[in-house]
Amino acid sequence: MIIFGLILTAVGALFVIKTDWFLQNFGGIEFFDKNLRTSGGSRLGWKLLGLIFIIIGVLMMTGSGGQFWGWVLSPLIKTQNPNI
Repeated sequence: MIIFGLILTAVGALFVIKTDWFLQNFGGIEFFDKNLRTSGGSRLGWKLLGLIFIIIGVLMMTGSGGQFWGWVLSPLIKTQNPNI
């Protein structure tokens, strides 16, 4: 898992650093252009994808993915002990 997380983090960093290269070679992302309504919607979309990849990669490397998702979803999930 550490190696896969490291690879995912590196790919995410490339998305963030080389956004213009990805935009020129793979084109814009219509969803981001339409919904973000900024002048650089696709650029922002590539950077957001990169940040998501980086976060998931770091969570995989540290092995804290389960704890993180438990924390994120804790308001929606009822726990056994109400004092927690």
